[in-house]
Amino acid sequence: MVNRAAGAVRLRQSRMTAALHNDSFLRACLREPTDHTPVWLMRQAGRYLPEYRASRAKAGSFMGLATNADFATEVTLQPLARYPLDAAILFSDILTVPDAMGLGLSFALGEGPRFSAPVRDEAAVARLAVPDMDKLRYVFDAVASIRKALAGSVPLIGFAGSPWTLACYMVEGAGSDDYRLVKTMLYRRPDLMHRILALNADAVAAYLNAQVRAGAQALMIFDSWGGVLADGAFQAFSLAYTRRVLGQLVRESEGRRVPHIVFTKGGGLWLDEIAASGADVVGLDWTMNLGAARARVGNRVALQGNLDPNVLFAEPGQIEPEVVKVLESFGTPAAGFGHVFNLGHGISQHTPPESVECLVRTVHEHSRRMRASG
Repeated sequence: MVNRAAGAVRLRQSRMTAALHNDSFLRACLREPTDHTPVWLMRQAGRYLPEYRASRAKAGSFMGLATNADFATEVTLQPLARYPLDAAILFSDILTVPDAMGLGLSFALGEGPRFSAPVRDEAAVARLAVPDMDKLRYVFDAVASIRKALAGSVPLIGFAGSPWTLACYMVEGAGSDDYRLVKTMLYRRPDLMHRILALNADAVAAYLNAQVRAGAQALMIFDSWGGVLADGAFQAFSLAYTRRVLGQLVRESEGRRVPHIVFTKGGGLWLDEIAASGADVVGLDWTMNLGAARARVGNRVALQGNLDPNVLFAEPGQIEPEVVKVLESFGTPAAGFGHVFNLGHGISQHTPPESVECLVRTVHEHSRRMRASG
């Protein structure tokens, strides 16, 4: 009976896997052959799209969008309706986890996120705990809704902030230009910082695993502020806790590998160490040469990136050669090597939507030509 039940589960899983019409993104993440270079964009569902701005106006606020499964599904699908992207990414925010810890997250139009109860002393650190995942049920409901709406068209990426990046927001209380408060705690009270980071790592791992159970098919960790750390501090306070997350993540779901992507803004200095962290894919910002990065990491990991987002403010005739440069820099993918095209950071809210159309078309057309001639 047990064997028969297990066989039924495997059969259902194989059907779900077969129903994915475009798996080029997942294949590239796992360094398997693809007929073109897959492309998606960080913040691809966002303020540069007029339909997103209309949805946000209806929802009343960013959190009104993010906490409503119907709205989150609507805005996640908007860029896919415009462009033939090869993956969808959950519409949410990296700060949902500390919000569930009781720090009071808010967004004001035209401003960044802000916490009403930042963590700045020993008593505040002592009050922290890994949140009950039921407090984040709205995220998992959105994942399930999006996955259903995608109907197997492309894979769905789930994501979270890295333990260090979350800690930056939790201590600073908002974005920062100098990271003075969080770095002061790091150097004066490293014991408190390590406690925050350990809690964050365990919370992020639980959060990401719950996204997979809800239907996410790949996972990305955004270490957006890792690059502000000194060498040595990065390894101790960022990478060590990213590794702690990766060590707890599920590796397979629905009979298929779940790729894990790590993106550290400004992390090129530590490329080799990030590649050895246990991730399947390393995201690169626009300061890195993809060809040099490929030579350094070999076939250990796939690479993701890394067009400068500001290229998209140029004319189409100028955007195309810049996209080609990125593709040619990586070179034609061979067996054991993988490249996912992306920007080197999130797309600007001021980006002309037609520039994205030019980017996606050029990636697909030129990467196919490279394979045909290679």
